[in-house]
Amino acid sequence: MEVRAVAKYVGVSSQKLRLFAGLVRGRKVDQSLGILKLSPSPAARALAKVVKSAAANAENNYQMASSDLKVVNILIDQGATLKRIRAQARGRVSPILRHTSHITVLVDVEE
Repeated sequence: MEVRAVAKYVGVSSQKLRLFAGLVRGRKVDQSLGILKLSPSPAARALAKVVKSAAANAENNYQMASSDLKVVNILIDQGATLKRIRAQARGRVSPILRHTSHITVLVDVEE
């Protein structure tokens, strides 16, 4: 049975998160968390938080052993974009786009 955890409106762009999602997809949860812990990026920190949450959901709600869990799939979707403006010379403005993301992690017992 697949167990999932979702984090919405994470303040990192989906492009940056997909780099780390490719690193941990298909690995065991312990190994995935080790990889993400050694990556000095806010994207890795946000992804590790959701992987931990999915593992905790599996452990507490479905009595699955955390050592047997495997990251089956990670979905990174684009969230809302916060739009701001910054004043420029000669009365002009330039946009500041702050991208957000939705992260979904699916874990399951490794066969």
